[in-house]
Amino acid sequence: MRTRTIITLALTYALLGLMMNSVGIVILQSIAHFGATKLMGSTLEACKDLSVVAASLLLVAAVPAFGYRWSLVAVLVLMATACLLASFATNFIAMQALFVLTGLSFGITKIATYSTIGLIARNPADHASITGLVEGVFMGGVLAGAWIFGWFIDAGDWLRVYWLLAALCVVTSCAWLGIRLDEAPVPVAKRSASVAAGWKDMLALAVLPATVAVLATLFLYVLIEQGVGTWLPTFNREILHLPATTSVQMSSIFVAALALGRLLSGLVLRRVAWLPVLLACLAALALLVVAALPLAEGVRPRADTGWANAPFAAYLFPLIGLFLAPIYPTVCSVALSALPQHRHAAMIGLIVIFSALGGTIGSFVVGLLFQSLPGAAAFYFLLVPIALVALALSLVRRRIAGVTA
Repeated sequence: MRTRTIITLALTYALLGLMMNSVGIVILQSIAHFGATKLMGSTLEACKDLSVVAASLLLVAAVPAFGYRWSLVAVLVLMATACLLASFATNFIAMQALFVLTGLSFGITKIATYSTIGLIARNPADHASITGLVEGVFMGGVLAGAWIFGWFIDAGDWLRVYWLLAALCVVTSCAWLGIRLDEAPVPVAKRSASVAAGWKDMLALAVLPATVAVLATLFLYVLIEQGVGTWLPTFNREILHLPATTSVQMSSIFVAALALGRLLSGLVLRRVAWLPVLLACLAALALLVVAALPLAEGVRPRADTGWANAPFAAYLFPLIGLFLAPIYPTVCSVALSALPQHRHAAMIGLIVIFSALGGTIGSFVVGLLFQSLPGAAAFYFLLVPIALVALALSLVRRRIAGVTA
């Protein structure tokens, strides 16, 4: 039953991640299909991100009260309905509504997912391993989403992809109905907590030195990941002079590297302490940035450039995802393992909020640097948050014992 729970949990999280990260594709298709402007398309990012934050603030107490398993079932049923309706969309407002619901659902799913990991993990090492596995499958879902949407776009009716997504949501919700999850470790008093009590618990956690160190680490991590993920296609197109289609396709190397890195970290962290692993990853990350970016200088445009003859930097630079990948799930796991189960939802709410802020600021800062600096110089900025993450991790290690029930 435990293995079945982990598999269903990972697939649920990956399915919501696929829909969350389809925003770029949907913007592109909405411009062509609904006649949306680029400014209108950009509102989809706000629809999903603000909804995630809203879910974290408003539902942090409601999710434990409703139950983690039933919360996930409800989310999947809601998204199946939303996807089915979206497949018949006739205007851009339908896409905005879809991403509002997707953001709310993802916020609930993240709270329920990480809280459930806390219920089924046997010890901190097991917690870190399961978290790495779940996050790895999540990135696999994101990678699969790009190709799934691509198939339906090539077929000429991209909205039919939502029939498939609705069906997957229904199947996954049925899988949850056959699982029994023991939520007894969450006290009854905490399950019936009000929204105000949930905020109070979040604020109480937020002032702890260990929490500050954890949230700073995660903020900086997401700043790096989203900064790279958002602007890697532009890097490929403008710096490496790849064709537009190839630029987008080759950016999937970064997502694949993230997925592989998280899956591998789940195995490594069963045997090796987390801090040495993450510090080694950061060192490798910095070396890879320094090694890859000079290779991007002086690349000249070629009419026949594709996967077979792309510049070496197009393959090397995205591999930073391999070393970046273990940081987020491991730090989340370390923080949650130090807390009693009834405080997990509040901590996850804080994690989601600061992750969203880091992603937004990271994309903006790297974009601003791309506009202001020549060549690949914008990505050298990543060395600053990489160094700060190393410092923050050492603080997390020292302070985490101060987090008490």
